[in-house]
Parts: sequence; structure tokens; C-alpha cells
Amino acid sequence: RSFDYSQKNAVLVPAVALGVGGMLVYWLRSRHKIETLEMGDGWWGSGERPLKGKEDESIRPFKIETSDKEIEDLHRRLEQARYTPPLEGAAFHYGFNSNYLRKVVAYWRNQFDWHKQVEVLNKYPHFQTTIEGINIHFIHVKPSYVPHGRAVQPLLMVHGWPGSFYEFYKIIPLLTEPARHGLNESDTVFEVICPSIPGYGFSEAPHQQGFDTIATARIFHKLMNRLGFKEYYLQGGDWGSRVTTNMAQMLPQSVKGLHLNLVFVSKQGLGRMISVMLGAYVPWLVGLTREDVQRTYPFIQKNIHAVLRESGYLHIQATKPDTAGCGLNDSPVGLAAYILEKFSTWTDKSFLCEDDGGLERKYSLDELLTNVMIYWVTSTIVSSMRYYKENFARNPFSSADTRIGVYVPTGIAAFPQEILHTPRVWAKDVFKNIVTFTYMPRGGHFAAFEEPKLLAQDIMQFVRKVEQL
Repeated sequence: RSFDYSQKNAVLVPAVALGVGGMLVYWLRSRHKIETLEMGDGWWGSGERPLKGKEDESIRPFKIETSDKEIEDLHRRLEQARYTPPLEGAAFHYGFNSNYLRKVVAYWRNQFDWHKQVEVLNKYPHFQTTIEGINIHFIHVKPSYVPHGRAVQPLLMVHGWPGSFYEFYKIIPLLTEPARHGLNESDTVFEVICPSIPGYGFSEAPHQQGFDTIATARIFHKLMNRLGFKEYYLQGGDWGSRVTTNMAQMLPQSVKGLHLNLVFVSKQGLGRMISVMLGAYVPWLVGLTREDVQRTYPFIQKNIHAVLRESGYLHIQATKPDTAGCGLNDSPVGLAAYILEKFSTWTDKSFLCEDDGGLERKYSLDELLTNVMIYWVTSTIVSSMRYYKENFARNPFSSADTRIGVYVPTGIAAFPQEILHTPRVWAKDVFKNIVTFTYMPRGGHFAAFEEPKLLAQDIMQFVRKVEQL
């Protein structure tokens, strides 16, 4: 009996130990399992999704074209514009100053050459492909020369509102041909893919309700996969920041790194309130730097008053975009005022006090009007404005993506004139693996358009560190 008992123990004890050990390993692994955003699927074409037949996955060359009829119609509308005189000394405090608007429109009508700008737009290869029932437009630029021993990294760059893929035209050569532009200290050369968000420019607008950043993230992952990429870097600001963040939450195994020049952090609560209160007096105690304090305080003035002043458009677009959009889609002058006003104060808050909104200090009128024309010739201002309603239709504080962290290597470029500053210690609530956080010396919301070299250098620095991990 004693022998039988010993034999049973010899079998039972290891079995129990193995079972307990297995459960412990499973528990430990499940604790470290990264929660991801559900990828799902969608259909944004007109009518019901076809029951049979596979979607056309071909990549089709695309070229931007114009016509004399299109330009004649624009000129006729510009000539018939009506203006309301501005208040004396108002500068840009009431919005776009109509005295300066007259000058912009006169240049647009008499000097701006859309034929020439179409040639500029077509200097990079354009393509379209059909994903989830709609045509997706993108440019794909490969390096013309790759130095020996240097890796080519795919980089998806996503724009926001009221920008477009054109925002990246000045930064693309810096990334694809860095040596030609004095950036040869980098070991990396990029091939750059810049898609248009559906409903913006030359990407078809969704025909169904509910198209948000999560749907965009899924479509852009499908685009990269269709182009043959398994792993890639992402970069974004404005809506592009939200889209690329969702992409990192959705398929982290495909995202080598995420670089942002605007950070969305929706987490609030007692901890954040204490951080804000103590940050003004003992910033080191709550992890704020001197630069954070300078950019964040006085808190009410910089984070409430300034945001309220700059976000009236958001309330309209998040509730009834089609109403205001009707007028903008019919009037090129109204469209220009609406869009270019953002390129004024979002570039530099002090431009509110300038009679010309400071617009030509950082951009040329050709550059600004080319971006406006992308919206005008495609009639996409309404569909671009709807993007706000679709993304605010759900509670932004309870949606799935706000509860999921970002674990891929992340780089953040904090530009001083950005609408809101997010200190690194606050960004860590969402972005769990911040590799670089740079306080940029100058620049605002449209970083790639305004300060392409600064942004390119920061992207390269970030990628170099990620590749060394």
C-alpha cells in the first residue's frame, strides 16, 4: 500500500504542479496581452454591398486634370463676389478681414495659374484604388537613389482638416532624398505614401453614415497591405494624428513606429485636475518641465479661452455640417475665407492682430490657394466637414479607442504654436512607449507645410532610435 501511495504521488504531484504552472503562465501572459482596436469591416459605396463578386483591388494611375470651363466658372464667381467692410482696427479678431480678402481674390482671379499648379500637383505619382466600395486617392513617392547600406522605410503620412495631401509636398523630397537637402546624417531613406482621407480632395466621399477615424484607419491598413507592405511607419497631425493612432491601436504588429505632431489625450479626472493645479506652482512634483509650464499656463487663458475662440467651426461641423457647407461649396470666396482663416491663427496665435492674418509670412498665396482649389474643384468641403459629425456622433470619452493604450514606439514633435500643448507626462496616459519627445523651436499646426525641414529631422531622429531598439 505504501508503495502504491508513493506511485500515485509520483504521478499526481507533477501533474498538479504542471497544471498550476500552466495556469500561472497563462495568467501572466494574459496580463501583458495588449488590447487592440477591433478591425471589423465596412462598406461605404452607394447602396447595398454587393453579395457576390470580389472588389477590384487594382492600383490605377491617376492624374489631376483641369479645363478651361472649370477655370471660367471660377473666374465668373470670383468677379461676382460681395464683401462686407470690416470693423475699424478689427484685424483677424472677427475672422477673415474682408479688406485683405479682396486682395487675395484679386490675386486668385488675375495672377494665380491653376494650370501651372496642376502641373506642380502632378509632379509626384498619383494613384487610386477601390477599398470598401469607394475610390481612395494617394500619392506614392519612392527614392530615386538609395545609398549603399541604407534601408528604405515605408512611411504613411496622413493630413487633416482643412489641409490635404498637398501639405506634404515640401517635406517629401527631404524624406525621399535626404542627402540632396543636407540631411545625410540619417541612416534611413523613406518611400512616402500620402493618401487623401475619404471625402477630402480626390478620395471619394463615403455614401453611408458613420465614417469615422476608425474606419479610415482600417482602410489605410488595407491600402498599405495592398501596396505590399507588412510593416511601416506612420505620421500624422490634426485628424491624421487620430487616424494613425487608431492604426497603431488596431494592428500594432504592422506599425514599426508612430510619429505625431499633435496629441489627443481625452483622459480627465481627479489626477489630471491635481496635475493642473500643482503644475503652476511645483511643476517638478507632477512631472512638468519648464517648457511645459510656459506653454500650458496661464491654464484658463491658453486651454479654455483660446480653445473656445478657435473651435466655433468645430461645433458647426460636429452638428449640422451640410447647412454651412452649402454656401461654402457654392462660393469660392466664402470657401477661401473659411479655410485660410485657419491657416492664419493655427500657424501663429499672434496673427489675430495682423490685418492680413500673417498668411504670407509662412506661405505663398500660390500654396494657400492650391490647397483651397483641391477642395473647390472636387466639391469636397461638405464631405470633409461631415467627418467631424461622424467622429463626434459617439461619446469621445467612452469610445473604444480612448480606452486602449498605444504600445508601439512613439515620437512626438510638440510645436510651440499648436492649438493645445500636451506635456509628455500627460501623453504617457495613452502612449506607453514614447521614444522621442521634442519641444520644437518654432512652428504651429500645419507642421509639414510650414516647417518641413524641422519635421523631417524629427521624424528621422525618431526612426533612427526605433531602428536601434
